Amino acid sequence: MWYVYILKSEVKKWYYVGSTNRLNDRVFEHNKGYVTSTKSYRPFKLVFNEKFDNESDARRYERKLKDKRLEKEQIINLIEKNS
Repeated sequence: MWYVYILKSEVKKWYYVGSTNRLNDRVFEHNKGYVTSTKSYRPFKLVFNEKFDNESDARRYERKLKDKRLEKEQIINLIEKNS
């Protein structure tokens, strides 16, 4: 099982989109500072994840969220509205 996930920084208004086949471990790595691109924004809260049957579908959706941004912003707006 693969996942596309969104992390929300708990100290800054900043979100990160990623994909992985080991979601809990990856969130742990982000929060421990093992991921260079997110290190200065920690700690994080997992605010969204979607399951995929394979890596290629997950990577495609991750790229869509990063490139198109509209869908990512819609997801973030829903998260913030329900917080």
